[in-house]
Amino acid sequence: MTANELAEWVTDARQRTFDIVADLTDEQIMSPYLSIVNPLLWEIGHVAWFQEKWVLRDTCKAKPIRDDADALWDSIAIPHETRWDLPLPSREGTLAYMREVRDQILDRLQRGEPSEELAYFVRYTTYHEDMHNEAFTYTRQTLEYPPPRFSALPEGHPDIGGGPLPGDTQIPGGTLMLGATPDEPFVFDNEKWAHPVEIEPFAIARATVTQSEFAAFTEDNGYLRKELWSAEGWEWRESVNATEPVYWKSADSGWLRRHFDKWAPLEPHLPIIHINYYEAEAYCRWADRRLPTEAEWETAAAAEPNLAGDGLSSQKRRFPWGDEPPTPEYANLDWGAMGCVDVGACPKSDSAFGCRQMIGNVWEWTSTPFRPYPGFEIDPYKEYSEPWFETRKVLRGGCWTTRSRLLRNTWRNFYTPDRRDVLAGFRTCAI
Repeated sequence: MTANELAEWVTDARQRTFDIVADLTDEQIMSPYLSIVNPLLWEIGHVAWFQEKWVLRDTCKAKPIRDDADALWDSIAIPHETRWDLPLPSREGTLAYMREVRDQILDRLQRGEPSEELAYFVRYTTYHEDMHNEAFTYTRQTLEYPPPRFSALPEGHPDIGGGPLPGDTQIPGGTLMLGATPDEPFVFDNEKWAHPVEIEPFAIARATVTQSEFAAFTEDNGYLRKELWSAEGWEWRESVNATEPVYWKSADSGWLRRHFDKWAPLEPHLPIIHINYYEAEAYCRWADRRLPTEAEWETAAAAEPNLAGDGLSSQKRRFPWGDEPPTPEYANLDWGAMGCVDVGACPKSDSAFGCRQMIGNVWEWTSTPFRPYPGFEIDPYKEYSEPWFETRKVLRGGCWTTRSRLLRNTWRNFYTPDRRDVLAGFRTCAI
């Protein structure tokens, strides 16, 4: 990437962060303690601190902008529950720090084409901010704040119609090179490196599970039937007394779903969202289906059939539709629709095997535990993946708030199986 392109990314990501919190009151930006969120005032400062640490201090050998920055914003050293009690700068003081970090990085980029190391860390820390901006968005949902208002969004938006997309597609067996290859411009450590995995033939749904499909499970007492749940899942369900999806409630007119601060009738053809792994697993048992493995998901998204049509080609696509970067006609990303779209929307997004919207709309749970690939190579930021191996499940594909610059078919997300605040749904496979 050129210095100008990197500068555009830095500016864009920081403006998105500013926009996401701009309308919040001082009380809202320091929300009450919850185990699944950070105080937003702390978290926006952390985003800038992370960028200062890796770009300005470690790479450029600059002096710290604030002597107390590590004591305030180092997420590895500062326990989550103490972040509400830190002597944080005021809102304006935090924003001023964020602007100063941004401006110093832009100044470095204006001095000429960046070194490989500088370009890497500018890119890495921009992606880090993108991920936090997604988290800021679902934090607003968790706290029942209104949706954020942005100063700029991509031109155009995904087709919001499209209806349902029932049925499975058949995937032939063969060898998949699971993971990223070194010719990719940038990858995270958990994508390294592509390695052969044998895939048995399987059938996978063309679309993710819809709200109306999940409502049928809920109305059939799916949450109360212990036989549908794993032992861990049932323990979770009882611990929170879950009887329906987290942001649903029943009314005389039927189910209502909360989208940020507004309740609306269920949208039958939108994907189910804010579902955790245990809920997805229970639905699958009820429907006599199963979740795809991570390798099956990547096969359905990235692989192509061989010439005979009875196996897999050695070719892999960067995105389900090909190698062309995401745009709104291909994927619901970048807050373009300010929510999910029908599972049948974006027909140009289809993979070689006819699976739709495998990038965007909702993250998709897989059955695979989050583990390193063979030959795992840790990134300089050692805490990105390694501490979370074996304790998370892999999700794939991105959601409506994910930045399009982040994603490709090999991108791996990971959450603990109890998380249903995140923007996750799922698709199923035949047994």
